[in-house]
Amino acid sequence: MTSLPLSITVPAAAAAAAYLNARTQLYYDLHLLRSIVPTLALKTWHTARGRLNMFYRLEDLALSPPSANRIFLRFEDKTYTYAQAYDTVLRYATWLRENRGVKKGEMVGLMWQNTDTLIFLAVALWALGAVPALLNYNLTGQPLVHCVKKASARLVLVDPVVASNVTEEVRAELKDTKFEVVTEELERQMLYCDAVRPPDEVRSDVTGKDMAMLIYTSGTTGLPKAAIVSWDKVVVVAGFTSRWIGTTKNDVFYTAMPLYHTTAMCLGFAHTLAAGGTFAIARKFSTRTFWDDVRKHGADIIQYVGETCRYLLSAPPKIDPQTGENLDTKHKVRIAFGNGLRPDVWNRFKERFGIETIAEFYGATEGNFATWNLSRNEFSVGAIGRAGSLYNIIIGRTIAVVQVDPDTEEPMRDPKTGFCRRALLNQPGELLFKLPPKNVEARFQGYFKDSSSTSKKIMRNVFKKGDAWFRTGDMVRWDGENRVFFSDRLGDTFRWKSENVSTAEVAQVLGQHPAVLEANVYGVKLPRHEGRAGCAAIVFKPETLVAGKEKPTPTEETLKSLASYVRERLPKYALPIFIRVVKGDAMQATGTNKQVKTVLRQEGVEPGKVTGGDEVYWLKGEQYVRFETGDWRALEGGRARL
Repeated sequence: MTSLPLSITVPAAAAAAAYLNARTQLYYDLHLLRSIVPTLALKTWHTARGRLNMFYRLEDLALSPPSANRIFLRFEDKTYTYAQAYDTVLRYATWLRENRGVKKGEMVGLMWQNTDTLIFLAVALWALGAVPALLNYNLTGQPLVHCVKKASARLVLVDPVVASNVTEEVRAELKDTKFEVVTEELERQMLYCDAVRPPDEVRSDVTGKDMAMLIYTSGTTGLPKAAIVSWDKVVVVAGFTSRWIGTTKNDVFYTAMPLYHTTAMCLGFAHTLAAGGTFAIARKFSTRTFWDDVRKHGADIIQYVGETCRYLLSAPPKIDPQTGENLDTKHKVRIAFGNGLRPDVWNRFKERFGIETIAEFYGATEGNFATWNLSRNEFSVGAIGRAGSLYNIIIGRTIAVVQVDPDTEEPMRDPKTGFCRRALLNQPGELLFKLPPKNVEARFQGYFKDSSSTSKKIMRNVFKKGDAWFRTGDMVRWDGENRVFFSDRLGDTFRWKSENVSTAEVAQVLGQHPAVLEANVYGVKLPRHEGRAGCAAIVFKPETLVAGKEKPTPTEETLKSLASYVRERLPKYALPIFIRVVKGDAMQATGTNKQVKTVLRQEGVEPGKVTGGDEVYWLKGEQYVRFETGDWRALEGGRARL
């Protein structure tokens, strides 16, 4: 037998290995496993030693000579080393214990914008074995009362900047709660306290299931729910993600996302603490100051949520006033890390700002699992997660996508077996994560003091009798290349002409039109019509508007172009029959830049009921034209059919 020369066999073997890796994503799987295995091992080690509480991580870095003088926190013009931060935390803890009587296990409300003080107070509470309840600083009135009552907090520490939200009406309803505004004078008193380390007994018995913090949902469809964030979740998420995106002690992680949300607090702050790097924060998000802040702090990693990247993309280029140079790519950022980056924005954002890597994930504050997509090329653009054959073998049985009944929006069950049906490849279905059936609380602690909402997230007898699964409430598509794509939120998908319409997919198409800055798609009820008709609230680019007597309106050319565009790219049943032209330069959104649909759906398109100075148009022939009261009357009288 004649052997082949090395000049042929080596390239052939390399090509075969590359092909195998591409088909199985073996390298990516190994990277995922290299990120999670040491994280779980370290968590087990810390638990056994009674050092799971992340106060100990700050302490270790502050007392170790190689890291003590490393910059830990950057805020505005202030910087703190690990040693300085540790000293400050101990002083705050002394004040909380001696002056306000905070004890182990107690829940204390923190109502703050992003500041250095918020970080120090949160870790000081951990040092005392207490639990921070992170309140959305935008809340007031009944939603704020509800959140404080849910936490049973006798003490709420308030940022002076948002103190006006705590009205007399709020105080009257919460007579047993002390709202304390932390003024500069009060902060000086805290810093005058002795830096006394609270004893280990107050926190060393922490287990993975114990609550590290209370974080509230956005409450866009009702009052916020208080999600229990366990120490297991904080430690595993922090350790895994810092390894997954490769954060090092030399990196600066920058976020302008609110720290009252899991993304910034767990995947930002705890993530950076786990890596021993530098955490830089902005008080709140602003397209005007974002990149200036990134450059000022020398950020290597930036964080986004929801429409953050779209807002940054819609802002004009930043020009150096001295040199006239475009500063869009003048930064050190190599990774943008977050969730909710839409496919129509993905590559445009990377290209304009020179970002090498997008680290997109999918998960819920109260959830027990997540999906991950570290994307550097075209293969996984727009995906909320991906994995290969090896990873799927290991965790494949803990994730499922099931078919959903379009009428009830409940998982579809086989009439013979009573069990759910798995969705086919590329078929949208609800994403489920497996729970241990006999000990659900081990993986899913649910909502604090809300057993009803907790139970609604758990589904039993899904694939076999007695099993338990966590319902995400989100529709996804799993394709043949092991990529996961977000399809829609259950409740957002609507039925029109007997077809299901994905609002996310229609919004993605609209977002690629050159005149559109942002689109929010939803279904609206119409007289004498079954189902819901498609409507898109749109923020148009200023140059596509013409000044009117009262407000700018889209040019006739823009309206014709948009009508032609959607007809070419969408099936007839998915066409946005109505568009709502949003006054201003941004859509209504949550504090984490996620679009709000509830009010838009409720108002519908009836003239006179649409608020905020917005105007409604409808698709007539080759153009969108203004939708008038007479048109609504025609629908009511059955004289117009769609």
